[in-house]
Amino acid sequence: MLIFLVVLVGGYVLINVALYTFQRRLIYFPDTAVANLAASGLEDVQEVTLRTSDGLDLLAWAGKPQAGMPSVVYFHGNAGHIGGRIDKIRPFLAAGYGVLLVEYRGFGGNKGRPTETGLYADGRAAVDFLNTQGIGVKDIVLYGESLGTAVAVRMATEFADRGDSVLALVLEAPFTSVVEVAANRFALFPIRRLLHDRFDSAAIINRVGTATMIFHGEKDTTMPIRYGRKLFDLAADPKESLWLAGAGHNDLFDHGGARAVLDFMARERAKQGK
Repeated sequence: MLIFLVVLVGGYVLINVALYTFQRRLIYFPDTAVANLAASGLEDVQEVTLRTSDGLDLLAWAGKPQAGMPSVVYFHGNAGHIGGRIDKIRPFLAAGYGVLLVEYRGFGGNKGRPTETGLYADGRAAVDFLNTQGIGVKDIVLYGESLGTAVAVRMATEFADRGDSVLALVLEAPFTSVVEVAANRFALFPIRRLLHDRFDSAAIINRVGTATMIFHGEKDTTMPIRYGRKLFDLAADPKESLWLAGAGHNDLFDHGGARAVLDFMARERAKQGK
């Protein structure tokens, strides 16, 4: 019995060590190949470089807005690269919006390794780039997908804390925090003490300072809808939600998500006379 207990405790300790050591491999799943813009079929979209505050040059894709239209800053999820989001940005481009499809450090051929602090720096670099193009904060829609929702929420909050606000915030299949999600999945382990990257949107969503739309698939098994609902409850007004009965994690646009987002952004533009 003693030997069994020693083995059991030793195994538990080893698993904790492994979770602590390799935790970022359980959060980020980058495709490190460079996305092929030429093969994307996207018209009037160019490769651009985002310069981060810690000295990285990040490849991203940018399409200019039509006259008088805002730009959508798109933060993708924790896997793949921007080449897998081509069909996600087509509706925005077709409607006349500008799009900046942000590629993170460590993804899509970019140098560096993804971390929470690093992704926030990448988000700031994206907004700084738009400013150099003459696009002001009031003409920016922050769009986050899955893990990217935490980056979008953080960027919106930083603007609000400075007394400014973006046009709107759109969150697709969001979550409350990485800590809460991981703690629910690994209930036997002290996740709250182990994690470096916490992405705690729940703690700041009430400070974004702009109209927020959250939409989520009711059949999402990757990021269950209960996290999206909880985040929505924590968000301040004005806010809108859309719970799509037939949608999972990656197919929300196939179930009316794109149309709903475009309608939401059009309403926010109208409110501000844009």
